[in-house]
Amino acid sequence: MMDAAERSLFTDSIGRAASDRSGGELDAALSELGWAEALGADRPTAVAVLFEALGKSNATSSALDVVLSTALGAPDPDAAAFVLPPLRAVEPPGRHDGGQIAVVGLGTRALAHRDTAVIVTSTPDSSEAFVVPAPALKVEPTHGLDPSLGLVEVSCEFDLASLPVPSVVDWGDVVAVGQLCLGHELVGAGRTMLDLARRHALERIQFGRPIASFQAVQQHLVAIAQEASLVGVAAEGAARVPGSFEIAAAKVVASRAALTATRAAHQVHGAIGMTQEYRLHHFSRRLWAWRNEYGDEQHWAARLGSRVAAAGADNLYPAVTGGSAVI
Repeated sequence: MMDAAERSLFTDSIGRAASDRSGGELDAALSELGWAEALGADRPTAVAVLFEALGKSNATSSALDVVLSTALGAPDPDAAAFVLPPLRAVEPPGRHDGGQIAVVGLGTRALAHRDTAVIVTSTPDSSEAFVVPAPALKVEPTHGLDPSLGLVEVSCEFDLASLPVPSVVDWGDVVAVGQLCLGHELVGAGRTMLDLARRHALERIQFGRPIASFQAVQQHLVAIAQEASLVGVAAEGAARVPGSFEIAAAKVVASRAALTATRAAHQVHGAIGMTQEYRLHHFSRRLWAWRNEYGDEQHWAARLGSRVAAAGADNLYPAVTGGSAVI
């Protein structure tokens, strides 16, 4: 684990790299900074620092693929891309169909630069991870909210007999790690949106005074600050106690905060927030794109509610605080 001084230096270095680089250039910088080694030694810190920096700067990298491949125990996590579920879906992107495997999912920018891809499939009894040639996948650009994110739609069918022997994996662990990464990215993006809204409110003059002096604008700024703080606390709690309950709760908080923060920030900015030259809409697009990956908040809120109801009120507090209760 990093001590306070090491974490401060690491955070500063990663933040500077992400502030003026993206894509392949950022991947190269992260390699030089030893981020992969930090991931192996202190995953909670490495994930929190990098993904909050990505959210803050709206940068892209192959880090999500690396983290998820590492969570699966891949022998060379830097060498393979990872196929994500479609937006709003929670189940693995691959399905067994007799002797065939059908794949429908999402790929990141890493898919264009990797020789192989990791695909997780569901079976009646477990989940299995296959390593397949990346060029064998059919890839189509997405036309969603955030084109700069570089997501692609992935589809393909494979004969099961033609693939290497798969490894049995815990898909729930993979989902939890992915949620945690994206939760931290939403934290960074939300904080930047708060800063943009605050500065705009101080600089925009109406009726002879800054709009920050108007009560309605102040209420919007408070809403953004509150949501950014809640997501930060939820993400930090899930990192300290990485159980399924805590991480699912963080996902619910992050997804709802993304909705509230983007609405409030655009209300403060008015029409300028959606102009191409202004930065705000790039962050709101990212928030809205990632808030639905690995299931939306309605899915996870329903799951949490079912677990709490099954455990009973007396067992709720120990579960939330990392106690021995199992829900």
